[in-house]
This record gives sequence, C-alpha cells and structure tokens, in this order.
Amino acid sequence: MSSKGLTLAICAVFATAIATAAATTAAIYHFAPPASSQAQVETDAAVETASDDTFGTRVHDYLVANPETLLDVQTALQQKQAERQQQAASAALAENQDKLYQPAFDAEFGNPEGAITVVEFFDYNCGYCRRALSDMDDIIAANEDVRFVLKEIPVLGPDSEAAEKVSYAFLKIAPEKYEDFHRALMGSGTRANDASARAVANALGVDDAAIDAAMEQFPAEEALSAHFALASAIGVNGTPAYIIGDRLISGAVGADVLQETIDNVRDCGKSVCS
Repeated sequence: MSSKGLTLAICAVFATAIATAAATTAAIYHFAPPASSQAQVETDAAVETASDDTFGTRVHDYLVANPETLLDVQTALQQKQAERQQQAASAALAENQDKLYQPAFDAEFGNPEGAITVVEFFDYNCGYCRRALSDMDDIIAANEDVRFVLKEIPVLGPDSEAAEKVSYAFLKIAPEKYEDFHRALMGSGTRANDASARAVANALGVDDAAIDAAMEQFPAEEALSAHFALASAIGVNGTPAYIIGDRLISGAVGADVLQETIDNVRDCGKSVCS
C-alpha cells in the first residue's frame, strides 16, 4: 500500500471512530437534530466537507512529521496477523494429533518413547534444513525425553521428489539404518536426487535392485499425499517447519528457540507459559 493509500485508510479509521463516538453521545444524551431549512442543510454539508478536508490535512501533516507511526501501524498489523495464524495453526494441530504423533510413514529419532515430540517437515534440498540438522542433534543430545518425527515434503522440485522416493524405500527396507541414511544425504553437500540418494543407500548396503523392489511394493505417493495434506491443514508453507506442543514454528530458528519451547511444554504443557 502506498503512503497516500495508508494515509487515507488511517483517515477512514479515525473518521469512523469519531462518527461512532458522536452517534453514541447523541444517543446517551438524547440529542435531537434541529429542524433545518434547505439552505441550512446545504450550509451544514459545506461545513462538513471543509471539516473533512481539514481533518485529512491534519492527519497527513501528522504522519509526514511522524513517519514512524506508519511503521508502528505495520508492526501492529503483522503481529495481529501472526497471532491469528498461530491460533488457526493451534486449532488445526488439535484436530490432527494422530497424524502428527502416530505417524504411519515417518522416521523417528531420539527417544521413541519420549514424552515430548518434535515434528519436523523438511526437504533434502532445503539449505536451511541442512543447516538445521545440527539443531536436531543438539536437541536430542540435551533431552532424553524428546522424540523427533521427520516428515518429508519435497517442495523444491522433481529432484527432491525423486530423492524422497528413494528415501521412503530405504526406510521400508532398513529402518534401523535410516538415521545414517538421513544424516549422510542431508549432509552430503550435493543436490539430492535419485542418483545421489541411491549412492547413499548403496554405501549403507542397500543395492538398487532392493530399492526398485521396495518402490514397487511401497510406493511413496500415499506418504507424499498424507504429508502435503497435513502440511496444508496446519499452515506449513515452507521448510523447515516444526511442531512442538501447540505451536507451529516456521524456519530454521535455531536450537535455542526449539529448546525454549520444549522446556515450556515440559513445564506447563504449552509452548508459552504464562
């Protein structure tokens, strides 16, 4: 929105507030408008137009003299939007507990019986996800009661989807080795695709024939569909994204933010303790 548009919007808000206050005052004190001639009506209209022009000019001049007010308005709007998004996410999380915490298609790291679960949505070609791998390691090392659930959503194109299919096949063939597979592919420094994912699988003792057979027996499409539907329902719009308790955390926020949220869930059962 341009500064002129924002000025007009703010003027409209102020004008509405003033009009509402005037109407409320009239209702409380039973003010009645006096009978007016046509000439009086025209005079009143002219005065009102002049007043509106003066009011708009004063608001414009104030904003020009105090432009930081526009930043305050923008910040307040963004904060309100974020609060609404978080409220919607919390409601969606409550409706999808089984899909989040009793996953049918996902790998689990850390303590499988952990009282606190961190769900991470990721893509093997997401640079932020790769940098966040150490955050997961730090959290698991520091918290014996935390379980990590990994949900792959290949949002970065055909290579990511091809890597996901190999990844899912490997999980079905050798779940006990999947953590090694995940760390090797995520930390490879090369683009994840069918060939690079198969190379990691081969290095861990799973050959291409076994991968092909698992792809045939366990097609990844059902897992992909479930993950994307869940991500859409709870408002995940990028990777990495984390679910901890009643909170959706977007982006590679670092281990400290994740740890603080985990501590709150442990202390009061919520992501933010009052």
